[in-house]
Amino acid sequence: MSTNPLQASILMNPQHDGYTFALSPDVTRTPVRFTNRYGIEIAADLYRAADLDESVAHAAIVIGPPHGGVKEQGPGVYANELAQRGFVAVAFDPSYNGESSGEPRHITSPELFAEDFSAGVDFLGTLSYVDRERIGAIGICGSGGFAFSAASVDPRIRAVATSAMYDISGVHRDGWQHSGTDEDRAQTLDDLAQQRWADVDAGAPALLPTFPAEMPEEGPDPITREFFEYYVEERGRHPRSIGGFTITSGQSHISFGPLRHVSDIEPRPIMLITGDEAHSRWFSDDVHAQATGPKELIVVPGARHIDLYDRTDLIPFSELESFFATHLR
Repeated sequence: MSTNPLQASILMNPQHDGYTFALSPDVTRTPVRFTNRYGIEIAADLYRAADLDESVAHAAIVIGPPHGGVKEQGPGVYANELAQRGFVAVAFDPSYNGESSGEPRHITSPELFAEDFSAGVDFLGTLSYVDRERIGAIGICGSGGFAFSAASVDPRIRAVATSAMYDISGVHRDGWQHSGTDEDRAQTLDDLAQQRWADVDAGAPALLPTFPAEMPEEGPDPITREFFEYYVEERGRHPRSIGGFTITSGQSHISFGPLRHVSDIEPRPIMLITGDEAHSRWFSDDVHAQATGPKELIVVPGARHIDLYDRTDLIPFSELESFFATHLR
């Protein structure tokens, strides 16, 4: 874990309740379950102010986790903060992951993960104290791309924000910072086809390497090291957040391709939050450049990628509150 005194003072150690942050005494958290249109039961937590007036219809927000994360981590941090600001919020585990249902475990699917956002909208719309015309979405890291995909086909999502966004499908197809070639893509597809045969012969799908119990003595590259700081060390470690997905999931992402329909979200607004030290900043810059509708880009000074998962002193919650208060009127 970082020894930086400033960071050490705010790192969110796992709580005895299994969450990586402390619940505000002004907020209630209720485990809920709902089903997406594929029949997958989604496990989620509903956050609301302890003194919420149920006689009034409120704005609500669906919050998705980083790719490989769970509701007890970043999504809960965001939901806990936004509930204190008057929003009803639901933080969920994606299909096939966390406590949500689906077999085999640890599939990653761009279509299913986008659908999970819409299923969250379905659920919020059943609550008598939520205004169906005032529902937004937040995607953290990989969920940022999935939230945009959901909003592009689901106009019930009235405003969408992303934080430390990754476009997972775009990387699968086009490579890091668009460095992939047609030959790279063809080789990847060949490798995935061979992996399918290996899975058939083994009788179960193989997983990508998962996070080890501790950091190896020979540290990994800087980006992986950053993820280790969050997912492996005490800061954000959770037993259901293992860091690995089925290898053959890559076929779905390559076919899905990079974000191509952000323009379908307009005239609904988008907000992109990134850090000036985030290795993922180029994703947000790309989307901001291509978006033609109402858009806002916030670059947080001193923030790395993972800092936008849990650093409540850096995450611009006041700007998020203003964004959703304005556009979910």
